[in-house]
Amino acid sequence: IVMSSWTRARRAHKALELFDDMKVRGVDPNLFCYNAAITACEKSRRSKHAVDLLEEMRSRGLEPTVITYSAAISACEKGGQ
Repeated sequence: IVMSSWTRARRAHKALELFDDMKVRGVDPNLFCYNAAITACEKSRRSKHAVDLLEEMRSRGLEPTVITYSAAISACEKGGQ
């Protein structure tokens, strides 16, 4: 919820910092966290990072949803890919 709130408040960088901090502290992000992080990438025009997160999530056995793909595609569009 915090990650999504930061993204909506145009503080996507804070959402991504929290996501990275979770992983450093040994917390495995779930589908909701990945969706929020990919959406934060979309809002901050970080298309490569969005695609990297999509690949990472799949490698961890999490199945992307329509929301995940939509955010990743939008990130690529906004990032010029």
